[in-house]
Amino acid sequence: MDTLTRRGRAVRVAATVLGAALLLAGTLWGQDDHFPFGPFRMYSTAPEPDADAPDTRVEGVDATGRTVVLNEANSGLRRAEIEGQQQAYVDDPARLRQVAVAYAERNPGGAPLTEVRIVIRWVGIEDSRPTGTTRDEIIATWTAQ
Repeated sequence: MDTLTRRGRAVRVAATVLGAALLLAGTLWGQDDHFPFGPFRMYSTAPEPDADAPDTRVEGVDATGRTVVLNEANSGLRRAEIEGQQQAYVDDPARLRQVAVAYAERNPGGAPLTEVRIVIRWVGIEDSRPTGTTRDEIIATWTAQ
């Protein structure tokens, strides 16, 4: 069985102390961008027990009037990508045109989209339990010219 040299132990102790210091600093002053040395707030907080829960989706309306739920399979865009830039789409709904373009590229034989919208379905919550009620809120809309 091999034993560590004095230098080997010193290197391991220094690495451990440095790692612990980074974790402590990240815990006290870090943000999500500092993960894994900062907190990942997505999992460290909880919503209010009576706050409605958002469920975001992207919808398109094609030239035939049919509503299509846009997802990774038919547009190449993941919901998280839209949610991560949600405020930018609200501020500039014309950016949703790119979603229509992505859909057209993946569905060359399909009817083109004449409208794309971001819809939040608010699920009713009381005492941390779903109530069975929902309401939809359209927060951004792009319409083809």
